[in-house]
Amino acid sequence: MEGGKTKMHIAVTLNGKKYDADVEPRLLLVHFIRENLGLTGTHIGCDTSNCGACTVLVDGKAVKSCTVLAVQTNGKEVLTVEGLAKGGKLHPIQEGFWEKHGLQCGFCTPGMMMAAYALLQKNPSPSEEEIRRGISGNLCRCTGYVKIVESIQYAADKMMMAERKMEVPAK
Repeated sequence: MEGGKTKMHIAVTLNGKKYDADVEPRLLLVHFIRENLGLTGTHIGCDTSNCGACTVLVDGKAVKSCTVLAVQTNGKEVLTVEGLAKGGKLHPIQEGFWEKHGLQCGFCTPGMMMAAYALLQKNPSPSEEEIRRGISGNLCRCTGYVKIVESIQYAADKMMMAERKMEVPAK
């Protein structure tokens, strides 16, 4: 006990890197990511699970990190927006938001990208309606969603093309 507060030990793999930490049992995942690990790409929007700005993936499932306790991720894999890019190269979702102007103020963008990533993992070729449903838990005050949908369609197309290139049979 430290200062009258019990700490719990957790081991989390975040963006492919293992972290061990002693945390208070009531520490929210969003605060663990931002304050304990210093990864500020995950935004705190409403603290009520309404906006989706804090969306991350836990074991491949999109969750609002303001509703998950850090201790609930013990032994799990967490992916944040910082984990999308590999080797300094933007992920197709990040590229899509850049190329198709899917952001304005940018506040909802990390959560929107993570919701899109989860959607495209389940459905690599979603219709516009499926995209809109897939991001429906994430609110944007600026864009009207048209450019966000176009950004996700761009990413889906690019990911499908990359997948097809990998499937080319060897001669």
